[in-house]
Amino acid sequence: MDFIMQMRPWFGEEEKNAVCAYMEEDGFITEFKRTEKFEKMIAEYTKAKHCIVVNNGTVSLTLAAMACGIAAGDEVLVPNYTMIATPNSVKMFGAVPVFIDVEEETLCMDLEKAEQALTAKTKALILVTANGRYPKAGIGAFVNFCKKNNLILIEDSAQSLGSCYPDGQHMGTVGQVGSFSFSAPKIISTGQGGALITNDDEIAYKLRRLKDFGRSGGGNDFHDSIGYNFKFTELQACIGIEQMKKVSKRVERKKEIYSLYKKGLAGIRGIKLFEQDIEHTVPWFYDCICDKRDELQTFLKEKNIGTRLMYGPINKQIAYQVSGEHKVSETVGKKGLWLPSFAQLSDKQIEYICISIREFYDTGNR
Repeated sequence: MDFIMQMRPWFGEEEKNAVCAYMEEDGFITEFKRTEKFEKMIAEYTKAKHCIVVNNGTVSLTLAAMACGIAAGDEVLVPNYTMIATPNSVKMFGAVPVFIDVEEETLCMDLEKAEQALTAKTKALILVTANGRYPKAGIGAFVNFCKKNNLILIEDSAQSLGSCYPDGQHMGTVGQVGSFSFSAPKIISTGQGGALITNDDEIAYKLRRLKDFGRSGGGNDFHDSIGYNFKFTELQACIGIEQMKKVSKRVERKKEIYSLYKKGLAGIRGIKLFEQDIEHTVPWFYDCICDKRDELQTFLKEKNIGTRLMYGPINKQIAYQVSGEHKVSETVGKKGLWLPSFAQLSDKQIEYICISIREFYDTGNR
């Protein structure tokens, strides 16, 4: 079988034609009407009042924090299992990420451990809905916790487009602001890109000015606040519009792939697929805990199957080196593996992957 990548974006003729058609218009390429249309599509899909797109999903979190009033020196609770962009986004302007371990079942922040980490400097909590999953404690528990402790709740929903909480609210719409990523591995992609959604008019106003130099209005050089340049482009928007037209079908296919993996890996001792509520949520990647993970990864590579190590505990990364023991995130760092996860996977490829994993564990590699 040809090599099966762990991930790959999915662009087609529609995206190519949209970009070419735009270039025939002699547009300025910087964000304008196509970007507005893309924002409107995201807002309608998530049922959010406002959507603001920016150049990537890390900056989106930075702007979310700044628009909510988080400042240098403030402590922000973040999960110890996440993409490093989450803590980096607030560290960028001098806020202090405080690492919290995650729930074993969901890999979302452990609320009890968050409560233990509160100090007088704690200003906000960033909830990462890991792989589109919601915390076992429930989103309501996080909302109440933040209200009780006067904390800002930001939802890092980078991996959660298409995923909802059991009450039907799309992830990213419950906190003060939610953030999505459109980098190459995501369900839809614009190469790079991020989106912020909020139902708060004031936060939306601040976000639009923060991303555009603090201008008092479009296209002028008069500034009533400090801002930066994190704008989108019309070329990205052309791609994003076509991608959004396909999102519902991709969501369904991702759920189908999860069911095929679950069936194909059932009964294999040595590997455990993380559970996913596919009625309400969509897996971004197919994540599992594996015995002899590194050996399995090598074995699968020899079978032309690509995999990827899951995030290691951030506090132990060289970039941070923060003291503390976080059992769950450390276990994931040692045993976590992402299986091939792109939406174009065929049923035949998934069957081959599962048979290969079974072969590894059935030949005495447990």
